[in-house]
Amino acid sequence: MARSERAQWAQLHIDGVTLLADLAAGASLARVLEFAGPQLRCFGAPAASSKPLEIGDFSGRVERGASCNCSVLTLTPHANGTHTEAVGHLTAERVDVQGLIPRRLLTTVLLSIEPELAGDSDEGSAPTPRATDLLITRQAIERAWPPAPAARLNARAAVIRTLPNEPDKFVEQRAAAAPFLSREAAGWLVAHGIEHLVLDVPSADRSSDGGELTAHRIFFGLPRGSSALADAQRPGSTITELAYVPAALADGWYFLSLQSPAIAGDAVPSRPVLYPLRTA
Repeated sequence: MARSERAQWAQLHIDGVTLLADLAAGASLARVLEFAGPQLRCFGAPAASSKPLEIGDFSGRVERGASCNCSVLTLTPHANGTHTEAVGHLTAERVDVQGLIPRRLLTTVLLSIEPELAGDSDEGSAPTPRATDLLITRQAIERAWPPAPAARLNARAAVIRTLPNEPDKFVEQRAAAAPFLSREAAGWLVAHGIEHLVLDVPSADRSSDGGELTAHRIFFGLPRGSSALADAQRPGSTITELAYVPAALADGWYFLSLQSPAIAGDAVPSRPVLYPLRTA
């Protein structure tokens, strides 16, 4: 983790424990969306684009004689980069995720998981995974879960880094073979009070699953087949996908700040930031 020359420790009291957060040593988990060169293009979505705004004689580019640069950006948050979504991703009612993203620091665990072939696992999903599908399993999460720095401290969020940790592993067509959560893994996270989940994969579910979205539904508490917001038992939860966790970050406990632009929608580009955490 890159650190400033002087730490800036902020003191917080959470779960009856006094904790310190180094606000000068934040590490971004957001992938930079480059408009030139290889891009994330999941689920068959087109590449994101950046074009100059052209109105009358205004060219939108200083190099073309304009007074300033001005661009029109086109992107699909779900498919082109790090984004955060909520239950509105699955409901008929509109739910703007930017209004649900917490404005506070969240106690968070970071863990690295080696996905398991579905054919070698007794965990599953709906539809039944193919033997060659890669699962993020409950058993792997349990094994990797780091011990808490204080007995009473509970995690509100979890960041899962899949191995191997390669920044370009989901570029273009490679996203279709990405690992996803088993139903048991999603249920375990819910049972352990995780309200905000950050993943480095394109989706918590298989990229093509017939619309089941099993892990999403478990995490948001939305029954199978329902698209009604009133049926959701965890409407304040969020899932962040397509993050990237730098290799320099060790597994353990952190504070998480979920940052997003003030843009309405069921999913918005986002910038998760991890800060070092220690007990006072």
